[in-house]
Amino acid sequence: MASLSGHALPLVRQWVARQPRHGVARALLVLATSDGLSDTELREQLTTAHRDALREDGGSAGERSVSLVYGVFLHTHRQYRLTAEHLLTHFERWPGDEVAGLMFDAFHATGDPAHRARGDALAERFQALRGRDSWAWTSRLAWVRAEQGRAAEALDLAGLALTAHPRSGLAAHARAHADHERGAGPAATAFLDRWLAADPGAVQFRHLNWHAALQSLACGDFTDARRRADEALARGDVGMRAATNWRLLLAGQSPARRSDPSHVRELLAGPGGMAEVFHTFSLALALAVEAATDELHALARRAARDERPDFREVLAPVVRALAEVTAGRPGAAVDLLTGLGERTKRLGGVRVEREIVQDTLARALLGTGEHTRAVHLLHHRTSTRRHHTYEDLLLSPTAPAPPAPPTGVAP
Repeated sequence: MASLSGHALPLVRQWVARQPRHGVARALLVLATSDGLSDTELREQLTTAHRDALREDGGSAGERSVSLVYGVFLHTHRQYRLTAEHLLTHFERWPGDEVAGLMFDAFHATGDPAHRARGDALAERFQALRGRDSWAWTSRLAWVRAEQGRAAEALDLAGLALTAHPRSGLAAHARAHADHERGAGPAATAFLDRWLAADPGAVQFRHLNWHAALQSLACGDFTDARRRADEALARGDVGMRAATNWRLLLAGQSPARRSDPSHVRELLAGPGGMAEVFHTFSLALALAVEAATDELHALARRAARDERPDFREVLAPVVRALAEVTAGRPGAAVDLLTGLGERTKRLGGVRVEREIVQDTLARALLGTGEHTRAVHLLHHRTSTRRHHTYEDLLLSPTAPAPPAPPTGVAP
């Protein structure tokens, strides 16, 4: 969890060990480690946390604990819309609650512009309420500004937060987002490496290495991008690994180690496979890396039948476009993606994560000979980013086609 301080996880573990019946402590440990827990473990741990929170002394403190545990339950089950709605109610009673702020990314993860705007407004309000002394809310506002594309403001706020608390994981994360908007390249990776070197066991180690890999892509250091993916990302980091590899393939480069296709299928078939739109999109990218055209078409049909509009109206055409790219039909992919426009925000995730849809469209446009349209599509990136070798390769008509998966790896 990029919101937590770099040294937070060992401290949370100690807290639970010393107070095993403290509901909020257990819930925070689950929040920080949920990616590595099975559905059964997740349910057992949060049931225990909720029971212990109910046993706390009555009054506002006990009610706050129960509310926090319930928020963690929703967030770890990727019920981001319900999490955001719960946080709105929670913050009405406990304005600026920094613990609840650990789940603040739910507002953006919904993919709903209204929820995103509500979250942004709350971040501004609570940072003003708590002032610059609150490194947590200053970090949060820095992240919001980066997501809004206001990179200079984000860097200033992240700097303030890091001065107040150098181990602010969220401030480091916000700076990584702002550096992506600027195409900072080696300067960004140097900062991230320094920050992580102070605590190699930081909660953010894998995610911030993924950000560093993107900066290596930006300046054309593909060897470093692959190294980071292979050394920093775990088996469960399917989304980050797929996002790295699909970018490498679009740029005509060899990928890093791929995810296990059987694991991807298990995730799609499991109860969480279609629980949240961005998670499903990440799994679709993993299938695209494996050139699993038939499975992508099957997933697109499944999404098209879903009663949720974001799945039916946005995810389905995006997945279908990925299938067309893997089948060597860029024209069909162009038709599918061009019509989406701003609706791609409804995929959830954040700007840097959704950019990969635009990358795919740019490469598909090149495949149909529409170089001018592709250049126009990426002009805002090539004209504002200091390093943009990656974008230059996307726009190169002579860039090699994405390599096919090696024998025995493709599903």
